[in-house]
Amino acid sequence: MRILSRYDAQHLRDAGALDDLTSFAARLCDTPVSLVTLLEEEDQHFIGRTGTDLRGTPAGIAFCAHAVAANSYVEVGDMTADPRFADNPLVTGDPHARFYAGMPMVADDGSAIGTFCVIDMVPRPGLTDLQRNGLAVLARAAMARLDDRRVAREQGMASARNARALEDSERRFQTLADTMPQMVWSTLPDGFHDYYNARWYEFTGVPAGTTDGAGWNDMFHAEDQERAWGVWRHSLETGEPYQIEYRLRHFDGTYRWVLGRALPIRDESGAITRWFGTCTDIHAQKLALEEREIISQELSHRIKNIFAVVAGLIQFAARARPEFAPAATDLRQRITALGRAHDFVRPHSAQSRPSAQQDSLTGLLADLFEPYQQPDRDRIRVQGTDVLIDDRSATPLSLLFHELATNATKYGALSTELGEASVSIDQADGRVILRWVEQGGPRVVAPADAANGFGSQLIELSAVRQLGGTIARDWAESGVTVTIDVPSTAFSRS
Repeated sequence: MRILSRYDAQHLRDAGALDDLTSFAARLCDTPVSLVTLLEEEDQHFIGRTGTDLRGTPAGIAFCAHAVAANSYVEVGDMTADPRFADNPLVTGDPHARFYAGMPMVADDGSAIGTFCVIDMVPRPGLTDLQRNGLAVLARAAMARLDDRRVAREQGMASARNARALEDSERRFQTLADTMPQMVWSTLPDGFHDYYNARWYEFTGVPAGTTDGAGWNDMFHAEDQERAWGVWRHSLETGEPYQIEYRLRHFDGTYRWVLGRALPIRDESGAITRWFGTCTDIHAQKLALEEREIISQELSHRIKNIFAVVAGLIQFAARARPEFAPAATDLRQRITALGRAHDFVRPHSAQSRPSAQQDSLTGLLADLFEPYQQPDRDRIRVQGTDVLIDDRSATPLSLLFHELATNATKYGALSTELGEASVSIDQADGRVILRWVEQGGPRVVAPADAANGFGSQLIELSAVRQLGGTIARDWAESGVTVTIDVPSTAFSRS
């Protein structure tokens, strides 16, 4: 406890005196965890922390021991690939750390006594130069606060030293904030804005102080002001993180899209003492997304037209060759089903966008089965847990269930007035079980060449070859049951 006692670090930790620095470091480096650590012979102490409730670890498993021993910056992109860390229980077990960057905190005698570090649970390529320089500034700021606490204890001048330390810390913080490419701001617990960095004034062009208090909302586009106020008031009332996209007035008079974020700083009792936030200019990305959406809708519209043209060609050919009319009708209906599936996951306009989520299996099935339903009842019911889908799986799923519904209409349960069919969806152990059950139709007789029919081969192609699943049929007299077992990963890339 020698180092901990010398710097009265336990008091600093209990008072949360360094937590504002770790919170800022976590935001600066975009990591879930940031720590100020002191390393002693047997224990590592976390005297400033964001993103963890741990107060420390044994020295033998301390990541920061390597930075302290080397008295230099240490960065590890993937700790599972580094022999120094691969077997560490904090890597192999909770919290499953993967990325580490630690800047040593150096005492007056030149020795490293701890670190200012950031940790992520996913591998990363490394910090940027700005983030690394910021971590160095924050490490010096944390060391300055420790030194001030030590001097105050030794000389009995705690109040004077703390005031100077706070002033120095604020100056360093402002220097760091003014070098960031983002706009940085802070508010009092009630939401009163009392600080903006230089980037804010460069972006907006307003005189310093004119956006203090509630004046910041006047900088938003008129259509965004009420929404921004609502989101901000919700965060103030609940303490939840603040995040919103809005249009901010630029110094040239135009409005640019900005991403606003803020997190609360809390004291040891959990009360909010301050809010720190950033504004990031996302105007170029926003315009790029809008342009991509326009192009995507245009492509989707052309693809839908291709489906319509192909269906029309099939119908025209059937008129010229009447003997092929039944097969042509089936083919045209399959093309139409594919078109409906495409328009479900890739609508060509806002007006054609489905009411159900575009990544919903139950929504796709409801759209496919809509032509078979009756005004007073659903002849095909869908039940069970929903599954996320994408454009890759929508095509084989549409072909498969269109074929089942068409066969039921021609030969099965849906060929009679009271017949019904149902689809159940179950998920377990990385698999999705889709079960088609018919009932109330004519007595079922298993066809001798069931596996060789075109429809059966199309179902097999969709379920087995395209989705990588298996299919089983039960030709019970009361109604056909078809069970499709598919890996969950076949439905969506995400």
